[in-house]
Amino acid sequence: MVGIIIASHGEFAKGIYQSGKMIFGEQANVAPVTLMPSEGPEDIKKKMLDAIASFDDDKEIIFMCDLWSGTPFNQASSLLNGHEDHWAIMTGLNLPMLLEAYAARFSSESSHEIVAKVAGVAKDGVKVLPETIKIEGEEKKAEPADSMPKGAIPEGTVIGDGKIKYVLARIDTRLLHGQVATTWTKTTNPNRIIAVSDNVAHDALRKQMIEQAAPPGVKANVTTIDKMIKVDKDPRFGNTRAMLLFETPQDALRAIEGGVSIKELNLGSMAHSEGKVVCTKAVSMGKDDVETFEKLQKLGVKIVVKKVPADSEENFDEIMKKAKEGLGL
Repeated sequence: MVGIIIASHGEFAKGIYQSGKMIFGEQANVAPVTLMPSEGPEDIKKKMLDAIASFDDDKEIIFMCDLWSGTPFNQASSLLNGHEDHWAIMTGLNLPMLLEAYAARFSSESSHEIVAKVAGVAKDGVKVLPETIKIEGEEKKAEPADSMPKGAIPEGTVIGDGKIKYVLARIDTRLLHGQVATTWTKTTNPNRIIAVSDNVAHDALRKQMIEQAAPPGVKANVTTIDKMIKVDKDPRFGNTRAMLLFETPQDALRAIEGGVSIKELNLGSMAHSEGKVVCTKAVSMGKDDVETFEKLQKLGVKIVVKKVPADSEENFDEIMKKAKEGLGL
């Protein structure tokens, strides 16, 4: 796996490394190195060499530095000499580019290929709200005529094989957030994220926030459970690779009982509230939750407990046992 060295002035490298781990999970062959006020060029160079020595393989390396021409960049450049065919340097370090690099390592073993892909994401990661703010030096490009909306597709039209594909169905109290918008999206590759919630569908602010949180290249929608049941049977969605997000297991059960063809549910998080017991760091359950999961299992739905793809799968039977004991069931 391509090695990544995150290099910065001060503690920034360690901070962004921790943020990346929180969102994407533990990563092999990644090391933050810092240049502190009391240190000089040779100090950070030694840290870089120590980091490289700690990797499984030093053939393919990417240096992600904070500033072009800064000391971390300069020392990485000195190490690049003689390794230009397999090593690479990027500057302007930000979280979107780090997460994209993590994801790209699953499909590429070339540092150059990863850097070529990540560079565009780093630039696209800079966004502003409100959208009425005009960014200096940026001209809005006219949308190509052939990409303009063509109008509603008539009912009964069959697109592709006429069956929507579910790349992930997840229960998560927060619905669409960093771990979902980056890690899960990059590993499951949906072209549409659908938050299925009656509550959110009727809450204009929450609905807007979810639609705005969609990662580049993926459209996010919020829909009611009844509408999702209809969408599942609509042949116009045959080319759709959908990620479904549910706030609660109860919402997921309603959708599945209504005919939404989900065979596996990823359990990400369930927030604690009065009457619930803490089962894991991310999951709390009440009596109704336990009963709902039992119904889902009777329907043949597999429950996979993971916050991020890199996590090891937790034992759901043990989680249910702990919930029942805590609730006195």
